Amino acid sequence: MNNRSTSRLRRAAALLSGLAAASVVLTGCLYAAIPEQAAPKPSVTNEPDTEGVAENLLPYYGQTLVWTECGTGFDCTDVTAPLDWESPGGGEITLSVVRHQAEGTPLGSLLTNPGGPGASGVELIQDSLDFAVGADLIENYDVIGFDPRGVGQSTAVKCFDAAEMDEYLYGIPSAPRGSAEWEAELLTAHKSFADACEANSGGILPHITTINSARDMDLIRAVLGDKELNYLGYSYGTFLGATYAELYPEKAGRLVLDGAVDPAISGLDVGATQALGFESALRAYMQSCLDSGECPFNGTVDEAMADLGALLASVNSAPLESGDGRMLGADSLMTGIIAALYSEESWSYLTQALDEALQGDPSTALLLADFYNGRENGSYLDNSTEAFRAYNCMDYPVEEDPAAEAAIEAKIAEGAPTIAPYWSGPDSCEVWPYPPTGTRGEIHAAGAGPILVVGTTNDPATPYAWSESLAKQLEEGVLITRVGEGHTGYNKGNSCVDEAVEAFLLDDAVPEGGLRCG
Repeated sequence: MNNRSTSRLRRAAALLSGLAAASVVLTGCLYAAIPEQAAPKPSVTNEPDTEGVAENLLPYYGQTLVWTECGTGFDCTDVTAPLDWESPGGGEITLSVVRHQAEGTPLGSLLTNPGGPGASGVELIQDSLDFAVGADLIENYDVIGFDPRGVGQSTAVKCFDAAEMDEYLYGIPSAPRGSAEWEAELLTAHKSFADACEANSGGILPHITTINSARDMDLIRAVLGDKELNYLGYSYGTFLGATYAELYPEKAGRLVLDGAVDPAISGLDVGATQALGFESALRAYMQSCLDSGECPFNGTVDEAMADLGALLASVNSAPLESGDGRMLGADSLMTGIIAALYSEESWSYLTQALDEALQGDPSTALLLADFYNGRENGSYLDNSTEAFRAYNCMDYPVEEDPAAEAAIEAKIAEGAPTIAPYWSGPDSCEVWPYPPTGTRGEIHAAGAGPILVVGTTNDPATPYAWSESLAKQLEEGVLITRVGEGHTGYNKGNSCVDEAVEAFLLDDAVPEGGLRCG
């Protein structure tokens, strides 16, 4: 391994796939069968909020929205935003927005973000409204989903075609893992991907940042006619929401940040904390698997984890061929494992995948990896992989500290021994066409008022310590703790969490700090 190997993981592992990964539990075939929604109401367009807006931004903040029906119960519109908020005359982009109007008297708009970075907020609301928000919020808010810049139906990052993406995500390196030749092979693949993104994305890459996306969110708030932003953000969406509150504290209304990202920790620490988080979740899964009596492993948790490590090593040295000709290597098997660990209700799929893999059948493991990668029937349903890379390569500063990286590698090896061998590689952002512009630091959002932070005690993707940290950083952060497994805490069947979140969003009732929901 080179001395930057762990940098890859905070960008390319599971960093905050949010509700997209969690929704693996919606049906037995891993894809959602969403009930039809009610017919849409007549479209409502409110007067844009242009108070205090700079003259050069008035064409954007003063635009009138044109809504069209886009599925039963939903209407959609496009919002025009500056490509570069620092130089609004330097080109424009389009932001895709979907709305489900309040079924009762609306309190206003509730913007949502499912995470990623790179997950589609439009698809979340159109396909999984009841999964994203509870019934009381649907009754009282116009629920808004949007695709951030670079994502989905907005002006999007574009890189590889499906065949090229298959090779990039599922291809098996020819050189031995960890060798200099292996690192060079992976870095060449990353360079080809980055070059394709630059060639096919129309010059937007340097402007795909969380700060720009937060500014877009204020624009959406304004053109919807809301004086303040009410917001429910999951996973990476907590970083987006906290960034908004830092930029626009006077416009921050009722903000809920669920499955928080700690904006102050380095990319190296993100990778290490996630590695330990997934190892912890994997051990919890393994205990449940052994207790079920239907587990493909035996003995103690430690013995079963060792056997899983042996399976990963076996697949690494002798990948399993699937019916479509793809090979399941250790990296793709690890991707499938990670996908299932986002939700306790997905553990049965993981058991099936591991049982099959032990018998030489990669079918379910690849299905889990495909779900995580947004792949179905040979096609990619979204550009989440491309957008994920674009945001993280611009948001996280380059770290050049060999001693710190060596310490992180040792920490991962000790605390996550099963995952560690597959949690490193050359930094994919090392070959990104543009240097990062983001910084890491605490977010205080002074003057924004109370902001709810929801953390789950054994969340593998956004570990609980991050929620604790963000709640402390925010000037008026209020922490709600969900004791349990899986990613994010609201609308997961925990009435204590749900009631606290909804009382805040509906009635501005701030729970007492330290609320703990078992």
